[in-house]
Amino acid sequence: DTCQNFHCKRGKVCHADRQGKPHCICQDPAACPPTKDYEHVCGTDNKTYDGTCQLFGTKCQLEGTKMGRQLHLDYMGSCKHIPPCTDYEVDQFPLRMRDWLKNILIQYYERDLNASGILTEKQRNKVKKIYQNDKRLVAGDHPVELLQHDFEKNYPMYVYPVHWQFHLLDQHPVDRLLTHSELAPLRASLVPMEHCITRFFQECDGDQDKLIALKEWCHCFGIKE
Repeated sequence: DTCQNFHCKRGKVCHADRQGKPHCICQDPAACPPTKDYEHVCGTDNKTYDGTCQLFGTKCQLEGTKMGRQLHLDYMGSCKHIPPCTDYEVDQFPLRMRDWLKNILIQYYERDLNASGILTEKQRNKVKKIYQNDKRLVAGDHPVELLQHDFEKNYPMYVYPVHWQFHLLDQHPVDRLLTHSELAPLRASLVPMEHCITRFFQECDGDQDKLIALKEWCHCFGIKE
């Protein structure tokens, strides 16, 4: 089977021609495997798709058109009303996000104490210092005033989690720049809970080149040069 090790990008599937030569053709959205309700996704056209297969298959079929260029994965789950993000809320967003990233790393570290595999040894050593710090603000729903105070008081604790998340997303290619598609995994999972994330990333792109550089990312999270 010539298609066995032939890779096609999302929205396309491999098809062998009469000579057995593999080609990538658009996935037929109607031929996508059935999905559960929790696998539904919302597109930037505010339409609910049964899953990413159907969304990217539709985008492929619209290739070359304005609709095709504008269609992306907006967030996980069925489309719903996302309230607009106020100036006050977008200002508070980095406080919650920094705290969340720190606690994600703490969770990974605790899991690795029993069975290693999530973090590398270098990452574990970095997180160990945060984990063992007795001044650490434990996970919880804290008021923004407390988050702000903790950030100012324990600033070094928040630097690594912000850098870690950037490099986790910076994969295709690794170039210290985040594209829309590299940001998508984080954005798409958080939009239903953090409705300011879209505006936050738009405003992070200071030079409006549709790429978020490491310097821009750190500036948005209040990390000093």
